[in-house]
Amino acid sequence: MVFIAVMILKKKKILIVSSEFPPQPGGIGNHAYHLALQLSQQGFVVRVMADQRSDDGEEEATFDEGLPFKVIRTKKRHPRFLMYLTRLSTLFAEIGRSSQVIATGKFSLWSVGFYSGFFKRRSIAVVHGTEVNFKTFWLKQSVAWSLRRFHKIIAVSHYTKSLIAYLELDLTVIPNGIDFEQWQLSIDGSPQFLKGSPKLITIGNVTSRKGQQNVISHLPMLLKHYPDLHYHAVGLKTETDAFMDLAERLQVESHLTFHGRVSDEKLKAMLLNSDIFVMLSSATATGDVEGFGIAILEANAMGLPAIGAKGCGIEDAISNQHSGILIDGGNGTEFLEAIRQLLSHKEAYRDRAVKWALDHRWEVIINQYVEVLSTE
Repeated sequence: MVFIAVMILKKKKILIVSSEFPPQPGGIGNHAYHLALQLSQQGFVVRVMADQRSDDGEEEATFDEGLPFKVIRTKKRHPRFLMYLTRLSTLFAEIGRSSQVIATGKFSLWSVGFYSGFFKRRSIAVVHGTEVNFKTFWLKQSVAWSLRRFHKIIAVSHYTKSLIAYLELDLTVIPNGIDFEQWQLSIDGSPQFLKGSPKLITIGNVTSRKGQQNVISHLPMLLKHYPDLHYHAVGLKTETDAFMDLAERLQVESHLTFHGRVSDEKLKAMLLNSDIFVMLSSATATGDVEGFGIAILEANAMGLPAIGAKGCGIEDAISNQHSGILIDGGNGTEFLEAIRQLLSHKEAYRDRAVKWALDHRWEVIINQYVEVLSTE
C-alpha cells in the first residue's frame, strides 16, 4: 500500500513558476532548475514557467531542448506590460492543468498568490530573502498578502525564515542544494595561476549585497600581516567602478583583481588555485539581502573553506568552525583571525568543507521537498 501511495504521488503534475531560469545566471533560477530536475528524476511530471530573457530566445530554446521536463517561456515583449499580461494568461492555463504549484521569486509569489482564489490547487512558496525584505511599505504588504494565500512556505535559510516569522504561517526551512558532481569534473586546459599569497576569492555579481566592498575595506589592515595577499573578485562587474575607486582611495588597488564573468571551467580552475572563499555580504538600503550563498557550497565542494558574514543567510551556508568561519563583516580583527585560523588548519578545513558540501547534495535535499509535496 505504501508503494502504491508513493507511485500515485509521483504521478502528480507539479508546476514550478520562477522569476529566473537558466541559461542566464541567477540564484533563484539555479534553485528552480535543480528542483525541477530532481523532482523529474523522482518520477513527478514537472512543468516550469519562466521568462525569456534574451532578445531572440535562441539561447533559451537550445537549453530547454535537452531537459527532461517542459519549460514554458514568456517571450520578451515591448512595451513590458504586454509581457506581464501574457505571463498571467499563460499562468492561469498552466495552474489549471497542475496538481500542485511551487512559486519562487517576487513576481511568481504575487501572481500565484493572486490566482489562489480561482483554483483549489495546493500552492507552495519558496522564499530566498530579498523578495520578503522590501523596505517600501506597500511592497512589503503586497508580499505578506500573497504569502498568506499559500498552503506552505519554504525558506532557504533560518535568516529568511526570520524575515517572515511575524506572519505566523506554515513555514519550514529547506537549505539550498548543490550539484556536487558538477564541481568534481576534470579541469580542461592549463591551471589558473592567480596572484597572491594567500589568495582570497569571491564569486558573484559585484554588488553591495555580495559584499566585495567590505573585503576591500579590510585590505589595508590585512596587508600589514600578509603583504602578498591578493583579492580576486569573479562575476558581473555591476559596481566595479565604485569599488575600484574605494580601492584606489585606500591604495590597495594592486592587491585586487576584478575578473568579470568567466566560464565554468575557468571558474573551477580559479577556485582550485585559491586559498579561502570570502563572502562578507551586507543588506542594502532597499532590503536586498543574501538569502543563503550557494557559491559557498560550490567552493566547499572543491575543498575551499569559507569566511562569511553573520546576520544573513550565509549563517546557514557555513558550518562555523567546521566548513569555514562566520564573522562580523565589519570587524577587520575577526577577519584577520579567521584567515589565520583557516591557513593554520588548512587540511582539516578542506576535508570538512567537502563533507559539508556533500551533505547539501540535491540528491539529499530533494527528499525534504518530496515530503512537503506528499503532505496534503
